[in-house]
Amino acid sequence: MIDDYLGRAGVVGRNIGIPNISESAVDIRSAKSRIAETETILSFTKPGDVLVVLDERGKALTSRQMARQIANWRDDGIGTLVFAIGGADGFEPAALPANAVKWQLGKPVWPHKLVRVMIAEQVYRALSILAGTPYHRD
Repeated sequence: MIDDYLGRAGVVGRNIGIPNISESAVDIRSAKSRIAETETILSFTKPGDVLVVLDERGKALTSRQMARQIANWRDDGIGTLVFAIGGADGFEPAALPANAVKWQLGKPVWPHKLVRVMIAEQVYRALSILAGTPYHRD
């Protein structure tokens, strides 16, 4: 399902100025603490990336709000948007950069494999909204 949504998002994204959409996994099994997990995950980000951490304490956005924020980042010239999923105990707040954006995918806590599918679908949905396709219905 992840590959399907990201493939669809890639096609739509290219047409609206978002040329590259990909997913990668970070192995945090050797991390001995939540701080170490957070640092390992964040070590794959670069200066200038927009980091969106998916966290139960994050802001809940509608799909249209998500689309608007992604469009704003695109229009501001942000080259890379990174959605990060924390370890089993989430991110260590003290280890997150001050400019990290926190979003949630609803109030329940979701298993990581479902979150990967859900964020892939939401990225596709947001890009579809921006492209004006009929995928999203209010």
